[in-house]
Amino acid sequence: MSCSSELAPLLGNLTGAADYLCNKLTDTNFAVNNTYLLFSAYLVFAMQIGFAMLCAGAVQRKNAINVMLTNVLDAATGAISYYLFGFAFAFGQPSNAFVGKFFYALKDIPSPNAGFDYANFLYQWAFAIAVAGITSGSIAERTRFTAYIIYSFFLTGFVYPVLSHWYWSPDGWASPSRSLDNHLLFGTGVIDFAGSGVVHMVGGVAGFWGAFIEGPRIGRFGDERGRPRAHDKTLLVLGTFMLWFGWYGFNPGSFIVINKAYGASGAFYGQWSAIGRTAVTTTLAGSAAGLTTLLMKKIQTGKWGLADVCNGVLGGFAAITSGCSVVDPWAAIICGIISANVLIGFNMLAEKFQYDDPLEAAQLHGGCGAWGIFFTSLFAKKEFVNEVFGERRGGRPYGLLMGGGGKLFGAHLVAILVNIMWVSVTMGPLFLLLQKLGLLRIPREKEIAGMDISYHEGTVYHPETNHEGNQHEDNQF
Repeated sequence: MSCSSELAPLLGNLTGAADYLCNKLTDTNFAVNNTYLLFSAYLVFAMQIGFAMLCAGAVQRKNAINVMLTNVLDAATGAISYYLFGFAFAFGQPSNAFVGKFFYALKDIPSPNAGFDYANFLYQWAFAIAVAGITSGSIAERTRFTAYIIYSFFLTGFVYPVLSHWYWSPDGWASPSRSLDNHLLFGTGVIDFAGSGVVHMVGGVAGFWGAFIEGPRIGRFGDERGRPRAHDKTLLVLGTFMLWFGWYGFNPGSFIVINKAYGASGAFYGQWSAIGRTAVTTTLAGSAAGLTTLLMKKIQTGKWGLADVCNGVLGGFAAITSGCSVVDPWAAIICGIISANVLIGFNMLAEKFQYDDPLEAAQLHGGCGAWGIFFTSLFAKKEFVNEVFGERRGGRPYGLLMGGGGKLFGAHLVAILVNIMWVSVTMGPLFLLLQKLGLLRIPREKEIAGMDISYHEGTVYHPETNHEGNQHEDNQF
């Protein structure tokens, strides 16, 4: 029944009055949901502040300006590329299972048929530039500025949008919103609600190839005293908290709409409750991961490590991002505990094989993101899956350990492999080409001197003192 047909008898069959009130209610519903989405977009965009502070604190003092400028560049370059092509490739409707075909340069937006307004673009753009921000951390302190521009444009305008189409567009071949009659993957699709795979794995795997092809920073695996080190752990903590704050737009905001009842109208429980639960699971996963990392590193090194805890928290967030809306809070704690061990394990492998990632971005976002996809296939709860994605005939598959069978598990294994393959065959050759053309890594003498002095307007701190006011030598880090 329509709103008017339900309301008219209550108003003495005044159809005109019923139509008027229903139209007003519809307007209010659109306004509430768009405001919620815009606010979520602002939170996700605020994560760029977190990335900038985290990166600036994690690198050597002589490269702080460069790494902050690359974060600004990611946002600006990503805005143009996502506007021109990215949003269309990701969400253009109607489309095929591989890539979107409409909405280039936001043509025909707003689109009532697709349900997209300008707020949808802004929110998805904030996600796209987060991917580029992850990758920039892996290749920090040794990459030419031209390379940043090229890879950022390609990553946010093509690589990420195409993969996000597969999982988040209703036409995508792995989307849980795809109809059963349209060859849905294992009858379930992939539940990557806010992007453990779509965002974090893409950024992490891209960063891995960039850092692997470039090779380690000068001195990274040499004498312990000469190794590059994070120069400001205050900025590390500030960046971590800014990212934590932004994640409340990243995960809960991925519901897109807030004003939606589960069941009859007037109930206490609805999508607003699921949004609150998602914020809780996000918080618990990050917290459990941070505490686990703290204890594990204490056992390993005998010290309470600040930087390790910060990365542990972020690794927990990256992992829970896939299943944040469909798991119980207790399961989120398990997710965080294991993600901490995943991060530590990948860091040990990186050290053994002399792989250098200044922000541990590939290990954190790539490794913990992959664990998050796997985790969701084990712990997704039937009730929550049906609420978030809608019931369908025959029932939706859910977590293997929750009694839901192996279909979701199988679909998620496929997703992990496909994500790695797609990013590898697109970003790997790009970084190789940039290296062959001499556009990837800066000269040795400029890397030693520092990128701020070599390529920018000087050091971020006073040339005679460090940020604490003490005398220093420029290349002590």
